[in-house]
Amino acid sequence: VQLQASGGGAVQAGDSLRLSCTVSESTLSFYGMGWFRQVQGKEREFVASCLINGRTTYYTDSVKGRFTVSRDNAKNMVYLQMNNLKPEDTAVYYCAADRFYDARSIDGVTYWGEGTLVTVSS
Repeated sequence: VQLQASGGGAVQAGDSLRLSCTVSESTLSFYGMGWFRQVQGKEREFVASCLINGRTTYYTDSVKGRFTVSRDNAKNMVYLQMNNLKPEDTAVYYCAADRFYDARSIDGVTYWGEGTLVTVSS
């Protein structure tokens, strides 16, 4: 299974970006799908995830109200809409697929995509 993330870039604080993740297998095979991020020298951290029903979502506190995670099971896609970006959102963002759980735990993730870099300047 391959996950390909795209949409990263360099933006100013307050701008928006939309990350997309293309999955080579039906996303209906994965109970939870979501996004993690990692800053160099730090551990990878959970950002947001969406369950297979497309309605149940989870967010880390620092992005609540600014980020929106969604999935399109018909297109085998996962998205992360990021609004009002802040410098502390700067990181490499990774798409994650969790076959059995909610994709909130690194240990539960079944497949990882290659990261896409998001850089937010003040």
